[in-house]
Amino acid sequence: MIDNKDQGRFELEEDGFLAWAEYRIKGGQYVIPHVEAEPPLRGSGAAGRLMQAIVEHARANKLVIVPRCSYARIWFQRHPDAADVLD
Repeated sequence: MIDNKDQGRFELEEDGFLAWAEYRIKGGQYVIPHVEAEPPLRGSGAAGRLMQAIVEHARANKLVIVPRCSYARIWFQRHPDAADVLD
């Protein structure tokens, strides 16, 4: 996973395609308003692997994540072990 600061998004490349999570930094928190994967990656679990990488990045850098998009909110509901990075 890379933090593409110029685009304001975390990106994960698999098989030449991207999954990404847009973010805005607000009050020291990373607000995630949108998560998406290019069509060839949809259903492959790439967005979930991206979310796990974001959680690991947040833990390593003491960041707080605020999921706003439905995918990110549902992902966190399904992964209560990641709740330590939520506001």
